[in-house]
Amino acid sequence: MRGQTEARRSMYRTGLLSTFGIAVICALAGCSDGASFRPLYGSAALGGAATQEKLATVDIAPIPGRVGQRIRNELIFQTTGGGKAQSPQFRLDIAIRESVVSTLVMTNGNAGGQIYSIEASYNLIRLSDKSVVASGKSYGRASFDRVTSIFANVEARQDAENRAASSVGEELRTRLLAILSSTA
Repeated sequence: MRGQTEARRSMYRTGLLSTFGIAVICALAGCSDGASFRPLYGSAALGGAATQEKLATVDIAPIPGRVGQRIRNELIFQTTGGGKAQSPQFRLDIAIRESVVSTLVMTNGNAGGQIYSIEASYNLIRLSDKSVVASGKSYGRASFDRVTSIFANVEARQDAENRAASSVGEELRTRLLAILSSTA
């Protein structure tokens, strides 16, 4: 218990030092008006709404497949806490492409490991005028080992899919924050 308290204090001090360092750099760079530096996760307002409230205005469209559903669930949880979008102003459409590459291929042709990859193409659409506000791609990769047990291979691949989907979900949330902070 005492070790956890010390770890929290250390993380808090590190965070304060990082924030102080960024503020000093910003002051030296001449961005005293605050227009060039905005905290992404702080309590600063984004277009008149707090960060979480702004994210809650994004409706995440269904994505086909198990991995697509994992990405959608991750985004819904990160944007609304698991609920529905409140009076959606935007819709996020995502299309995914999955691939698996074998690594550590042995002389008999069996792969000792594989890398699961996701490419997620997204469009953020403003619902009021149906215009595309932003579009792009996000990538997620996760490796897994192949063994002689079929069940272990299936589980290892699903775990890799889940890790890659989580990675894509976190990256898309960060992109949404950046986009929504500059979009009125």
